Amino acid sequence: MKTIDIAMIGVSAALYAIVGVLTNMGIVSPVVGVVKFWPAVIVPAIFAVLFGPWVGGIGAAIGIFVSDMIQPGHGIALLSLTVGSTSNFAAFYLVGLISRQKMEWRKIFLVLFAGSAVLTGMIAYLYSIEMLSLDVLLMFLGVIFASDAIVIGFGLWKPEWKNYGLASVIGLLVGSAIIGFGLLGYSQILPLPQTTGFERNAPLYASFFWMVWTFATEIPFLVIIVPPVAKICYRAFPFLTPTPTK
Repeated sequence: MKTIDIAMIGVSAALYAIVGVLTNMGIVSPVVGVVKFWPAVIVPAIFAVLFGPWVGGIGAAIGIFVSDMIQPGHGIALLSLTVGSTSNFAAFYLVGLISRQKMEWRKIFLVLFAGSAVLTGMIAYLYSIEMLSLDVLLMFLGVIFASDAIVIGFGLWKPEWKNYGLASVIGLLVGSAIIGFGLLGYSQILPLPQTTGFERNAPLYASFFWMVWTFATEIPFLVIIVPPVAKICYRAFPFLTPTPTK
């Protein structure tokens, strides 16, 4: 790892923590609580695209831990290390890794279809057990499919960004799954913070809600904001422009 990478990990972590604290607005997922509204995901995503998977992943893991430990974070180090840091590392490591690959449209369509199908199934199940109202169901579905359309449309308009669109979907899906099922597992052993009746022994459907909430509230920021910001950085610092590895 280069000296600049180590420096950028520190910068990314600090910015992620600061922006996260300033922008979450105290909003947490409805019904099951715990997971905050988190537009700050744009920070590690930008660093992952500019400097690669290790900078993106490690910076995100450290940044989320710091933000969890300071007010208004939950302050539970074990929860942050086992769920928060691991999910953020995985998500933004994958964003940095996959965005540098050469991907065919066939694979991109396949991943988008599979990811959307999984999330749609979870949303339908939550609606069937009356954990979601119709308006929330439509909102979640609208965000997911609108994000798919943005990924495809932006990739067709700017082909150099089609890999990033796929990377953001895969990375966030993996990170959201770790959060959803990680919180479920944690609740079987220790109490969760900021919940509404799910502090201990959360049911399986709570993990679906956490996963869907995380993906649906964060993917728009990743696919709309990150590409233009990264493009500005490439113009200002051409040496940052990555070379696809495959």
